[in-house]
Amino acid sequence: MSTSKNKNVDEIHGCIVCAILFNVLAVYTPDGKLLDCTVTSPGGHIVSDERRPLVACDSHTAEEIGAYKRWKSQNVES
Repeated sequence: MSTSKNKNVDEIHGCIVCAILFNVLAVYTPDGKLLDCTVTSPGGHIVSDERRPLVACDSHTAEEIGAYKRWKSQNVES
């Protein structure tokens, strides 16, 4: 009998505004879908995204973070 378990992964992600690096703990399903994530180093927070962990510095404004999201929506991945 085979049981599938979620996978916890320690990852490093750069701030979407300035590229400062943060440690992130991400939880993936056995088929690779992101379930949840959290920033484990100080000074950053998760920016919501369904497909991958995104991080921004606590010091960035909502406008700066929104600019990235608007830019990314224009460059949709295939």
